Amino acid sequence: MDSPDTISGFTVLPAIYTKSATHILYGKAHVGSKKADSTSKVLPNGRTLFLVNVPPDATERELTLFFKPAGVVEKIVFDQNAAEEEALNSDSSSEEEEADAGEGMQVDGTMGSGERPAKRRRKDKERGKKPVVEPLPSVPLRTLRKTGRTAYVVFLDSASLSAALSPPHKPRPWPRSAEPSGLAHYKALHDSLRPPLDAVRAHAESAIALFDYEEERRKQKFQYTKGEAIVDEDGFTLVTRGGSYGQTPGGGVGIATKRFHETGETNRGGKKKKEKAEKDSFYAFQKHERKRQELVDLKKKWSEDLEKVKKLKETRSFRPY
Repeated sequence: MDSPDTISGFTVLPAIYTKSATHILYGKAHVGSKKADSTSKVLPNGRTLFLVNVPPDATERELTLFFKPAGVVEKIVFDQNAAEEEALNSDSSSEEEEADAGEGMQVDGTMGSGERPAKRRRKDKERGKKPVVEPLPSVPLRTLRKTGRTAYVVFLDSASLSAALSPPHKPRPWPRSAEPSGLAHYKALHDSLRPPLDAVRAHAESAIALFDYEEERRKQKFQYTKGEAIVDEDGFTLVTRGGSYGQTPGGGVGIATKRFHETGETNRGGKKKKEKAEKDSFYAFQKHERKRQELVDLKKKWSEDLEKVKKLKETRSFRPY
């Protein structure tokens, strides 16, 4: 039984996976909102094909090759929100690069006068070359998505979109890219998660070298001469907590300690640590000793009270009632 050419406005696009398996894709022209400018930039109207029931392991190259007979494919979009964010970030980054380039150049097109000679810059660059992290060996793998996901195919012109929406005379074979599929995908994933020890060692050592380099650069950035004023971006001198007598090792206006103001002495020896007192009821025998001592003190006080009562009776001044 032949399948219909269209279903609910979607064009039926059969794809032959194997001799006994055929996958059906459904597509129609994408119509975006008139108010959304970012969506029209990422998914332009008149050139975008909206696909439904995309295979879960389909790649951009496979979709590009599948629609190659219709025309030139500009890009494949699986996630519309991620594509819009990427477009916004690219626009902002390009504007920042243009602004930085304009600041670095003078009016006559030459660089700033405060720049060092090229030979010295080259030596400094070689001396403080930033380490590069050695990447772990990776295998190109497919991104497995949920079954029945959608995708957008953006063509170079509207004629290609019209050719892609025309019902095919016979099912086209589904192209295969270089990424492994099926069981080979999971085998490759297993191997990529367990790289060789030599590669792991090189990756860890390069990452540590990069961390040490960044720490050294950070220390050099905040290194000041003793007694030199620290001035912020607005031109104000920072007031910082000083050392023993008000001079800060990092510069700035130091604040002397209270002890130096009162006595003129510095606390170079540092603060003495207080000896920790042992807890009385930490061990079980300490609890027993404490209770026994309380009983002894109670008996002693009872005997003293008896002696007092006896003396009061002898002097006939004891009147309990």
